[in-house]
Amino acid sequence: MAALTSKPDIPLKSLALPTLILAALVSTVAIKADLVGAAPTGPVLDEPLTVEIAPRQFDYRDSGEFFRNGFAVDGPVKNVTTRRALTIMKYQVTVADYGRCVADGACPAAEPGFAPVDIATTPATGVSYDDAIAYAVWLSARTGEVWKLPTDQDLAFAAGSRFPDDALGVDINSTNPADRWLADYNREAARKASRDPVPQPIGRFGVNEYGFADFAGNIWEWTATCSRRVNLDKAGTVLNDVSSCGIYVASGKHRAALSSFVRNPKGGGCAVGVPPDNVGFRLVKDTRWYAPFLAKLYGVELAF
Repeated sequence: MAALTSKPDIPLKSLALPTLILAALVSTVAIKADLVGAAPTGPVLDEPLTVEIAPRQFDYRDSGEFFRNGFAVDGPVKNVTTRRALTIMKYQVTVADYGRCVADGACPAAEPGFAPVDIATTPATGVSYDDAIAYAVWLSARTGEVWKLPTDQDLAFAAGSRFPDDALGVDINSTNPADRWLADYNREAARKASRDPVPQPIGRFGVNEYGFADFAGNIWEWTATCSRRVNLDKAGTVLNDVSSCGIYVASGKHRAALSSFVRNPKGGGCAVGVPPDNVGFRLVKDTRWYAPFLAKLYGVELAF
């Protein structure tokens, strides 16, 4: 009888990682197919034109209201290092784009303050944060990709030199409230003087150094960043940091804090400062291979 020989044991951990990766890939493909689902009815939608912003270091002033010893102060500036490229729509979502979502029954009708001259080239306005999220979910299903609102930091990264600095410009050690009142008055007065309320066609405000178009024109853009109120002690240490995620930051010529359901900020709902002339949005695309898994697990708006 021939002697029986046994194959050498293969360590379990040598199989575990490749097996897990393969399983994750298979699962992600299945989830992506499920995310796409049946194609919605209506006109065929081409994938939006995007720009890819390469990783770099940049300075970013934190969004939110900051108070030190009871007085308003500027938010801190931090140096941010991005590790991966950002894929973001070159232009804001247009009236025609948003209208397709409405026609599919996935988005509520917009409430713009002005009649568009050309729906194909006019940015969609009169849309709330909730409407923008609905559009992101719909677009993800239409294209098979994961789309979502950018954060305020994402927009700062993409906008580069066009991103506004909301600094009051007051000495942080000043305890004279008149200094801050005067600085805030001058800033708000300048914002009112520069208002141009009629939405302009896409491309009207040009592109920045990264090919990113129309930022800081007359359309403010919804972000996924929650409004914050941060209290600091005399040494500048954070005492408390309270976020309000029913109120979101809209970025443009300046930052504005708006309730998520607001469609026309001129009619009320701006939590701080001068309200935007118009509010629209653009989306970022999550290009990570496992993004569909996160979108299925947490929802498109929480996929990052």
